[in-house]
Amino acid sequence: MVGFSAFVWPLTDPESATGVAPMAAVPCPSEVPLVIKARYASRINRWTVLSEAERPAASLFAATNGDPARHPLWDTVLRGYGVGDIASLALGDQHGIWSWLDLWREDTDPAFSEEDLDFLVSLAPAMTRGLRRSRARQFAASPVGSKGSMPAQAVLVMDEDMQVLGQTSSASNWLSLLQRAPRPHAGIPAEVYNVVAQLLAKEAHIDNRASAARIHIGGGQWASLRAARMHSPAHTPNSPAIAVTIQECLPAARLGVFVRAYGLTARERQALVLLAAGMENEVLAGRMGISPLTAQDHFKSIFAKTGMHSRAGVLALALGNAGAGESGFVGSVV
Repeated sequence: MVGFSAFVWPLTDPESATGVAPMAAVPCPSEVPLVIKARYASRINRWTVLSEAERPAASLFAATNGDPARHPLWDTVLRGYGVGDIASLALGDQHGIWSWLDLWREDTDPAFSEEDLDFLVSLAPAMTRGLRRSRARQFAASPVGSKGSMPAQAVLVMDEDMQVLGQTSSASNWLSLLQRAPRPHAGIPAEVYNVVAQLLAKEAHIDNRASAARIHIGGGQWASLRAARMHSPAHTPNSPAIAVTIQECLPAARLGVFVRAYGLTARERQALVLLAAGMENEVLAGRMGISPLTAQDHFKSIFAKTGMHSRAGVLALALGNAGAGESGFVGSVV
């Protein structure tokens, strides 16, 4: 229905909108770090901007009035690869941004038409719902037998050109657990480049979300990535290096993804957080300023959305050990 010659399709952390677990087929695999950096470096057709627009799709040719060189992605990378236009589609809802899709066309092909974009927009609700449903299923993914121990926290030191300057000994273990592409660029998964690109975008005031991402790595286990500037003496002429930390994502840190994936309301999220803190129903209700019966109603709604039948089951699903005392059934995602 919509022709294209290459594509980039990452999932995102729904809160930070930082890319994880990407799929892509592009003519410039050796330029992947620069492609990622440049894609984050402009508000033109950025997924975070499109997700708030009346129509969540746009073409690069139209957005730049026929001058794609206005976008750093085309100007710094794609000019030399015969790319003529890019159609971008943001896949988000009231619970977060779940993904974005870029379709590339060669400069010998016509630019994407309004009809092409309208068709992509018509697919967005079903695609977004499916992506959020699949994210919810990740919480029900339990390993067979006991969980293995996770590697120790790792740190990669990088510069603004996406080059690795150094890394701790535990980094190789983490890198093998992240995106297991056949040949990731220089052995570095795209998730690492994405958090660095988000940090640079934040510093440039292009987007103010966190330069961090949470990613399910299989078997009910999650990793957390975060990029931050390192301290540098005042007399150092170059910009300080960037540290990317990779560590096990603690259960409480996964709650932000859980409540969004299952479509919990703000009050349902509050109730779940207080439950995770160990509060009994009456204390929990008092903290929320509601009656114990109203608190029970909130949990009934949570049970219906998650497919669990008890508060212990919901906590097991959200924080780990899904299936403890429950069937492990994943409920409907609304």
